[in-house]
Amino acid sequence: MGAKYELRGKVAVITLDNPPVNGLGWDTRREFADGIDRAMADPAVVGVVVTGAGRAFSGGADIKEFGSPKAAAEPNLLSLIRQVEDAPKPVVAAIHTVCMGGGLELALGCHYRIAAPGTSVALPEVKIGLVPGAGGTQRLPRVLGVETATNFIVSGEPVKAEKLAALPGQKLFDAIEAGDLLAAACKLAAEKAGQPLPRVRDLKVSHPNADGYFGFARNTVKAMSKNFPAPLKCVDAVEASVKRKFDDGLAYEREIFLGLMLTPECKALRHAFFGERAASKIPDVPEDTPQRKIEKLAVIGAGTMGGGITMNFLNAGLPVVMLEMTQDALDRGLATIRKNYEAQVKKGKLAQDKLDARMALLSTTLNYADIAQADMVIEAVFEEMGVKEKVFKTLDEVMKPGAILATNTSTLDVNKIAAFTKRPQDVVGTHFFSPANVMKLLEVVRGEKTAKDVLATVMALAKKIRKTAVVSGVCDGFIGNRMIEQYSRQAGFLLEEGCTPEQVDKAIERWGMAMGPFRMGDLAGNDIGWAIRKRRYLEKPNMRYSQTADRLCELGRYGQKTGAGWYDYQAGRRDAIPSQVVVEMIERHRAELGITPRKIGDEEIVHRLVYSLVNEAAKILEEGIASKASDIDMVYLTGYGFPLFRGGPMCYADQQGLFNVVHAMKKFAANPHDDAAFWQPAPLLARLAAEGKSFT
Repeated sequence: MGAKYELRGKVAVITLDNPPVNGLGWDTRREFADGIDRAMADPAVVGVVVTGAGRAFSGGADIKEFGSPKAAAEPNLLSLIRQVEDAPKPVVAAIHTVCMGGGLELALGCHYRIAAPGTSVALPEVKIGLVPGAGGTQRLPRVLGVETATNFIVSGEPVKAEKLAALPGQKLFDAIEAGDLLAAACKLAAEKAGQPLPRVRDLKVSHPNADGYFGFARNTVKAMSKNFPAPLKCVDAVEASVKRKFDDGLAYEREIFLGLMLTPECKALRHAFFGERAASKIPDVPEDTPQRKIEKLAVIGAGTMGGGITMNFLNAGLPVVMLEMTQDALDRGLATIRKNYEAQVKKGKLAQDKLDARMALLSTTLNYADIAQADMVIEAVFEEMGVKEKVFKTLDEVMKPGAILATNTSTLDVNKIAAFTKRPQDVVGTHFFSPANVMKLLEVVRGEKTAKDVLATVMALAKKIRKTAVVSGVCDGFIGNRMIEQYSRQAGFLLEEGCTPEQVDKAIERWGMAMGPFRMGDLAGNDIGWAIRKRRYLEKPNMRYSQTADRLCELGRYGQKTGAGWYDYQAGRRDAIPSQVVVEMIERHRAELGITPRKIGDEEIVHRLVYSLVNEAAKILEEGIASKASDIDMVYLTGYGFPLFRGGPMCYADQQGLFNVVHAMKKFAANPHDDAAFWQPAPLLARLAAEGKSFT
């Protein structure tokens, strides 16, 4: 791994070779620099071509080195780019497939650039809370113009090379080459030998109304990037390309880059970036574990979940057979799927021919025999063990050997479900989140006997349908719902002690959660939580809950679906209107308990809710239900509306300091109306805090 050097006639070809995306790690940088020096010292070499091995030119920084001393060690990327810019012989970048981040910055340092059509080009640093750090904000405006470059850098989204090449006046690409890219680049390098060499840094950059444009850009970006400092800093850096000399702008960009590296938002975004990649790695399941062939799926249940699950596979081009007990249920499910796709067509998000192609992949049946040859079947039936038992016993009889049998249960024991079959090794939990065709999270529940190849297959399939899959062990509620139960318990205690639902929701939403616990309950259906609590009262009689939620359900206030829950709702609208009926119900209940209401501040509300997640998560980690803290954060970032800029509950706790988290929990335990037993720090949390360590 590194950079390979070879001669093609009189042209030296330096190939970045650091799979999978030719990240610019230290070894690669060092070998690249040696290659440039070698080419410049060889009198027989007239020019240089830089390209990338495999399926990328370069994806930028090597993420394996991120945050380590090697990332900045000389030769760093700034040094490489300066070495290329100052080279006395022409250096041509032969760009293909992927050219992003530091890879694009390196290409901008070359004298000429030729790209293959279809190449994805981006400066995505903003997505991890940074600005480009090796001249991207200074060079790109010189080749694309100020406004295009600003939009490109602030969004961080990839754009195809041919689209950029078609922009009027662009100087990013000298050519788009659909034929032999390397041959064309070598030809150009030889032709330009001995001629004056253009440098992007020497190009003029201006804007006819710079102050007005950057003022407008800041206002626009500020409105769109609440809680994230990097997008606004991108605007500042691009402005420097217009208003400062090149070297001064470069120094200013670097100053911004280093400052952002220290912000909690950047740390949170980088944590999420690595956490998403780490989620697919299972400690005892090697990456080369053989996978089962999944070419045809079956889904049992055509309701909201079954239909949403089905859409994921249709979107990925996989045929699905949907099974129901009645034709009416099938017809309704089919109509809902078509309606969802038609809505996308109306919004311009889906072409009509794509809709037709997806619907053509879907077939329906009332007969289990018609799904027998599916490679994988997912049940999405009523959440009751007796119903699951009937389904899985039938599946065990009819499905072909080796078929994967998956359950979409959100709380039930996957081991018990697997025991209904004679093939527990083929059974796995695939807990999709509602709406299943939209939500990114998939909890993959590993039973005691789930085979490793089943797990590897489901994780790969999740990637194919663009889900973030996180492996959970078997416990009540798995990772996400087990934690949210403690969060909801704390929300109930806050009502008893003096809060209103609106106050609690507003406090946690201002802090960054997409939705507070009471609005969330109304959306999901308060009767669902009621059913779980009834089960808890029998299974865990010592666990205390606020009775306010039960009183609410006894009034028939199940949420948005009944037009009344913790809030009132008007027909056809989802606005949560504070309810006097609910406030009076809470006050009566509080009086019955003999509790004098007290004033509770936002900080206490937030920390009781969030630290309840953290404490339960520490137990989940210690029990081995989750294999790493970042998996828990990915569950909450992708499935529960936890604010991305805070990185997930475990990342947030680390940033607060676990000593401080434990100290706050001791105060909550002293509250006579709270659950003192719950606030005893989980052993793992207590140990890490005492040792000055963190979860991550």
